[in-house]
Amino acid sequence: MKEYPGIDYGFRPQDYWLDRDILQTLVRDVKGAHRRKIIKAYYEAGNYQELDETFSKSSLSEEERQQLASIHPTFMGGEYLPDYQRNETEIARVELKSTLADVISIRARLDDDETIEYSVADEHGGTFKLWTEWSDKPFTLSELIEFIDRTDLEGSSYSGLSLSFNNSNAEGILDKEELVDFTTISSDIYTDLERHYGNVFTEWAELELAEESQASA
Repeated sequence: MKEYPGIDYGFRPQDYWLDRDILQTLVRDVKGAHRRKIIKAYYEAGNYQELDETFSKSSLSEEERQQLASIHPTFMGGEYLPDYQRNETEIARVELKSTLADVISIRARLDDDETIEYSVADEHGGTFKLWTEWSDKPFTLSELIEFIDRTDLEGSSYSGLSLSFNNSNAEGILDKEELVDFTTISSDIYTDLERHYGNVFTEWAELELAEESQASA
C-alpha cells in the first residue's frame, strides 16, 4: 500500500459507535447517499430543523423510495442496502457514478464478547470475500485500506473494492481521466480515507494513460 503525505495512516478510532460530532450522529446509518448529502448541506447551513424527517430515516419505505426515484434515478443510491443488524454500523462506503449511483457499505458489528465482526453489503445481494472477518479493536486507517483493497466481490473479474469498478468500466474507454471520480470511497469515522483514494484514482488514470501511450508508440 502506498502512503501519501499529510495522511495519518496510524489513526485508530476509540470505537465505531462513538460519534465525533452532531453531524456524524445525524448521518449515522442513513443508507441513501443523496439523503446523506442533503442532511450535511442543511446542517452546515444551520437549518437542519427545516429538513423533512423523511430525509433523516435510516431506511425508507418502498413508497418513499419511489418518490425519490421519480426525481432522478441516482437518488436511489444506497436506498436498497440491507437494513442494519443489532449493534451494527457503517464504517466506510464505496459510491459509484453508475446509472443508479450504487453504494457498497462496509460495516462493523459488535459481538456479545466485544469482538468486532466485519461485513460488506451492496444493493444487489452480492457476496464478498473479506480480507478478514473480525478484529478485537477497530482498524487503523492503514488496516481499513488493506481491507478495502483485498476484499473481493465474488464473480468479478477484478480484485479489490477500490479499483475493480474503475478497471471494469475502463474497458473500451479511451480517456481514463473520465473515470477518476467514478468511484468515491469515504468514511465519517476515517476522515482521511477519501483523500487517500483520491490520490489512488488520480495515479490510476495517469498510469493507464502512460501505458496506452507506450503501447501506441
